[in-house]
Amino acid sequence: MSVVAEMVDQNQRRYLAASSILIGVLMASLDSSIVNVALPSIAKALDVPPASVIWVTNGYQVASAAMMLICAALGARLGERRIYGIGMILFTVSSLGCALSPTFEMLVAMRVIQGASYAAMVSVGLGLYRVIFPPEALGTIFGLNALTFAVGTAAGPIVGGILVSYLSWPWLFYINIPFGLIATIITYRYLEPDTETQSGFDLVGALTSATAMGLLVVGVDQIGRWNSTVIGAALAGSVALSIVFIFGQYRTRVPLLPLDIFQSRRYSFAVISSVSMFVSQGMALVALPFVLQHLYSYSVIDSAALFTPWPVAVAICAPIAGRLSNRINPTYISTMGLFLYSGGLASLALIDGHHDPMNIIWRVILCGIGYGFFLPPNNKEMFSNVERKRTVTASGVLSTARTAGQSVGVALVAMMLSILGGLTENSGSHFVLFVFSLAFLISIAACIASLIRIHK
Repeated sequence: MSVVAEMVDQNQRRYLAASSILIGVLMASLDSSIVNVALPSIAKALDVPPASVIWVTNGYQVASAAMMLICAALGARLGERRIYGIGMILFTVSSLGCALSPTFEMLVAMRVIQGASYAAMVSVGLGLYRVIFPPEALGTIFGLNALTFAVGTAAGPIVGGILVSYLSWPWLFYINIPFGLIATIITYRYLEPDTETQSGFDLVGALTSATAMGLLVVGVDQIGRWNSTVIGAALAGSVALSIVFIFGQYRTRVPLLPLDIFQSRRYSFAVISSVSMFVSQGMALVALPFVLQHLYSYSVIDSAALFTPWPVAVAICAPIAGRLSNRINPTYISTMGLFLYSGGLASLALIDGHHDPMNIIWRVILCGIGYGFFLPPNNKEMFSNVERKRTVTASGVLSTARTAGQSVGVALVAMMLSILGGLTENSGSHFVLFVFSLAFLISIAACIASLIRIHK
């Protein structure tokens, strides 16, 4: 076989191996956006009140947040492919369990397992790209990763609506099974066996970090309900356990989160940019449907159509940004994306009185373009500034930042709705101004962190 043919064959194997991770990303993004559409149908079918059915989502979020760093640490100890494969198998099996659940309690239990298996997949998934591809190709694969996530996010509400309307809610979970089977076969056929593993495991750190993250998600979920006792206890417990966890990481021989990863200031500021971006994005994505449906009287289908240009813009721009970051300093590209995204949020804050479809669409597209140009280069910047042995940790930190950031963003929207007494004719314009202005200010924090990176 010629050298050229060998290179082509090697490249094909790389992308076949990566397709297992991309399928996992598609499953996760579909699952996160497809279930919310069906919550009313699930509540009716299983005879549970709306306030309780939200735990179909919350159970998943709490489990994934609690397990993210633990799964990343297990990936370093037991092997990234092994943890990813176990996560994929469990996600597929728990999807079947969700579909077959005869009671609400069993459905929530299966969703908790599904959330934990999701954490196993995503906590090591991005790090596996660094194992599969050489450094000069990372920008491209991170672009494809963002494209896949955007496609799943955009398709989720539409696919969910079709499945619930023409079949039934269990099909929201049956749809994962063929994807999971294909991804599992590819994982064990084309992903190289693990070669580098570490010994030891920080059990105390695992327990404190899992409890701290779980309490954080529960606490921010309660903010919109103004249950002050639960909020105070959960958030205080989360802060206290986080402090215990951090001090413990300095003292243990095998830390769950090696803090030396933050010695790289470029990596640290990339993480700060990511957290700020995920908080502001969580706010915008939750607030938009409320604004479009309850304030501007668009139907569910019309509001979905008006929102869809956001993930479509991400899908178009992310691969371009990924390829550009192979040739241009990725910080420049991600910083440009942040400023475009911030401009989109500012325009949404000023939308009141200009809410005809075209005036909404160009603002949403601007947000999507900015997000698409931010994410792949920023991810490349993060992974390029950590040692190879810390790749799994970096992947876990990024996944934790996404989960925690988006949860905080959702809670901030709920808090504003509670402060304003819901969306009424009098409070609607204030809600639009306040929520998107706050999201804009948080995105500016990401811009500042990104600008600091340029000079480091």
